[in-house]
Amino acid sequence: MNMPLEIPLLLFWLKKITAMLLLPPLGPLLLIACGLWLARRRGGKGLGLAWLGVALTVVFSTPASTDLLLDRLEPPPRSAPGLPANTQAIVILGGGQHRNAPEYGGATVNRLTLERLRYGARLARNSGLPILVSGGAPSGETPEASLMKAALEEDFRVAVKWTESASRDTRENARFSAALLLSRGIRRIVLVTHAVHMPRAEAEFRAAGFEVTAAPTAWFGGPGGQERILDFVPTPHGAFAGWLAAHEWLGNLAYRLSR
Repeated sequence: MNMPLEIPLLLFWLKKITAMLLLPPLGPLLLIACGLWLARRRGGKGLGLAWLGVALTVVFSTPASTDLLLDRLEPPPRSAPGLPANTQAIVILGGGQHRNAPEYGGATVNRLTLERLRYGARLARNSGLPILVSGGAPSGETPEASLMKAALEEDFRVAVKWTESASRDTRENARFSAALLLSRGIRRIVLVTHAVHMPRAEAEFRAAGFEVTAAPTAWFGGPGGQERILDFVPTPHGAFAGWLAAHEWLGNLAYRLSR
């Protein structure tokens, strides 16, 4: 029996594969490999392409340059927002899961999701607002929202009222959360996600019909001021921040083209 072709799922994985080929580290590595292959076959004419790959690797792993990329994405660092009196709910977006966590009995939330949950839990305690967690399972594993609910209730002792476990990306986070909340008259929300992800997430939730109070957390860009010498040296943190910045720039471009 033939399995039905799920077009949305196919498009999701096509988008993921395209992003993987373009983003660091694979994108620059492919440029280097192609450049060296061309140089070997055509007498050095591909070296420029290889050096471009090297340059991009440095740009996307050096704090001084990744800070410039993040500066146009992340809102200015600020303390916890004052929540409007008529705010009705807190929405926390998933950021991925850690599948091999035997100490937790299987899968659990990853670092990014945990940072969002920690801040969302604090806002919930201070405000008393109910929480919706949003995150699906495109690979067929346990939905992120289920893992988020478990972490909030078991580790932070904060109750989760709604679980949205079907979304595969930020746009679906917004649309499927809207399907759960707008029908209940809940339109004014606090949105919790990483600072670098907030501009895209806020735009999608506003487009879905929400009034949004942004509650960003975990800035990856450094504060302004005098540069340190190590800011000009590629580092593991710089590489991760560079990947996040490139991911959001590409995501913003894709969303603008698809509107």
